[in-house]
Amino acid sequence: MKNRVIKKIMRIILLTFVGFAVLGTFYFLWQKSQPKVVKYEIVQPTKGNIEVKSIATGKVEPRFEILIKPQISGIIDELKKEAGQMIKKDEIIATIKVIPEMVQLNSAESRVRLAQISLNEIYEVYKRDVGLFDQGVIAKEDYQKSKATYLKAKEEKDNAQSALELIRDGIAKSSKMASTTQVRSTISGMILDIPVKVGNQVIMSNNFNEGTTIASVADMNDMIFRGYVDETEIGNIHENMPVKLVIGAISNRTFNAKLEYVSPKSVENNGVIQFEVKAAIQLTGDDFIRAGYSANAEFVLDKKEDVMTLPEGCVEFKGDSSFVQLLKEETPVQTFKRESVDIGLSDGVKVEIVKGLTYKNKVKGALINDEN
Repeated sequence: MKNRVIKKIMRIILLTFVGFAVLGTFYFLWQKSQPKVVKYEIVQPTKGNIEVKSIATGKVEPRFEILIKPQISGIIDELKKEAGQMIKKDEIIATIKVIPEMVQLNSAESRVRLAQISLNEIYEVYKRDVGLFDQGVIAKEDYQKSKATYLKAKEEKDNAQSALELIRDGIAKSSKMASTTQVRSTISGMILDIPVKVGNQVIMSNNFNEGTTIASVADMNDMIFRGYVDETEIGNIHENMPVKLVIGAISNRTFNAKLEYVSPKSVENNGVIQFEVKAAIQLTGDDFIRAGYSANAEFVLDKKEDVMTLPEGCVEFKGDSSFVQLLKEETPVQTFKRESVDIGLSDGVKVEIVKGLTYKNKVKGALINDEN
């Protein structure tokens, strides 16, 4: 009797479980068969500005960076300036200790000795001719020839001595010019770099060698942006157009610049055809930009102000036509009506609406909900 009761209870439990499973299955299938409710953002046209820009990447550098070369070969004996210091034209940057070449030095010393011997001999003849001329023994013409010969010999000796001093010391004592052992700045500005140290050997510039750079000097108040623009946008860029400059190291502000050069010839960078551009940066008295900063230049190719705008994602395109979806009803389900519009300028984010909408219209935007 007890077993029969247990079996009956188990049967009831099993039937109840099956019943719930069947009801759950029917409810799941019914829920799946219901249409999905999709909701979209609702956007209204707004008044705003649209700018079409082109971006050029590059760097900031001085317009003129002058490399200071020595006028004589030797060894750096003293450096009087450091990188970052301001310098005026003709100020001394470094001094050079001359290390003469022995062959040239011996030749110059030999020339001095020979010139001295010749001068001594001619001088004795000249002194004798002076006495004879005073006594009326020789003619004035002979006396003048003797004197000229003596003066030439004296000049030759002085030249030989000066040549020796130049080779040995870098400057002749009789010279009125500044010493070639003193390296002076040729412009006023800031010293950007001094790549040599005391004790380094330096070479003067000549026909076979460009010479050792002692320092680079530039006017940091005359800076330019040098960058590259893609070939697809170069046709919209022209000289004298305004430029906004964004410097990576000075991200809290922008600088105004003026385009002054567009290269007539392209260059290839990593397979991309580009054109070089240069823009003069307009600096105020307190601005200081270091040479070599990376920067981006923004060229405003076209601009519209106070026009009706709409997010470009709200506009549908088909061939040469453009459309928007106007909201008809919002509850219980959003319904929309397709409406043709005329568009104008676009910056890739916003588009100008020329015709077809008012500021009161509500337009279908991005999908925000696809549940249920």
